[in-house]
Amino acid sequence: MMTTVGEPPELKKYSGLQRAAALLLALGQEHGIPIWQQLNDDEIKELSASISQLGRVPAVVVEYLLSQFSGEVSSITTLHGSYETTERLLEGVLAPDRVKDIMEDIRGPSGRTMWDKLSNVSEGVLAGYLKSEHPQTVAVILQKLKPDHAARVLAALPRDFGTEVVMRMLRTETVQKDVIVQVEQTLKTEFMTNLSRAQRRDPHEAMAELFNALDRSTEEAMLGALDERAPEAAERIRGLMFTFEDLGNLLPAAIQVIVRNCNKRELALALKGAPEDMRKLFFGAMTERAAKLMRDDMQAMGPVRARECESAQGNLVRLAKELGDRGEILLADPKSDDAMIY
Repeated sequence: MMTTVGEPPELKKYSGLQRAAALLLALGQEHGIPIWQQLNDDEIKELSASISQLGRVPAVVVEYLLSQFSGEVSSITTLHGSYETTERLLEGVLAPDRVKDIMEDIRGPSGRTMWDKLSNVSEGVLAGYLKSEHPQTVAVILQKLKPDHAARVLAALPRDFGTEVVMRMLRTETVQKDVIVQVEQTLKTEFMTNLSRAQRRDPHEAMAELFNALDRSTEEAMLGALDERAPEAAERIRGLMFTFEDLGNLLPAAIQVIVRNCNKRELALALKGAPEDMRKLFFGAMTERAAKLMRDDMQAMGPVRARECESAQGNLVRLAKELGDRGEILLADPKSDDAMIY
């Protein structure tokens, strides 16, 4: 039986929750099972989160905490709480599914509740997920977020969709608890669980974006060099790149949105170096008068350097991708078997 020891000064920096976490970590699986089995899920998550963030616990604190329990602890000098030790501890106490849920919960974006966690997800990522949901579901979610974050998410949604969400929010009265629980569960299983996977970005995607920003000659030179040293990587990057020529696969309505949002001088430069079919596509998205003025501007430019045209075309591609990310246009993937070419 361990003798009682005096309270060490180091104990003062530990809260009640941290002391309980350190004690359960010290007790381990065998001696801790009776305690863990008496806790509900929220208590388990709270203690598990505290254990995972505990860090090093001095031996004198461990000894003091364990002095109220019988057992041999002479081999214990210090403890170190981490995600890994927390998971190992829970695996010997709880069913695998409960361990998985708890670890995903405490490893996700910071915050105790699902709504706290969502508030730590960027508005762009969250809006990208929500724009494919039903407006009523989005209305419920935005009402649970902090107003400033909800406002940024709303601004990132497609305009018509966002308006419909606002209308639903205005008409929504008290939301039943079971609806909130169902929405939380959906967010947990379909969004939070996949968030970390989505953030593990394919390096080929990053390189495709980088190559899109290069001038044409440098792009061709780099891809040519990759063709010799890593042909599979070069082919993968080409497949992920979105080029000026790919704009020709967009719907006329998407071209109109691009024309309305672009710098008109850059558009003139881009079309100056474009093939005739691309020129016709963009002129067709303008009024007859605007198209005539654009042709006049292009003619008045006289000879221009090819790299200036390519730079303008690159800026037009970046604008199209920004509009696509905001949901204002649909970017067709010409390399996909499911792509619709118009």
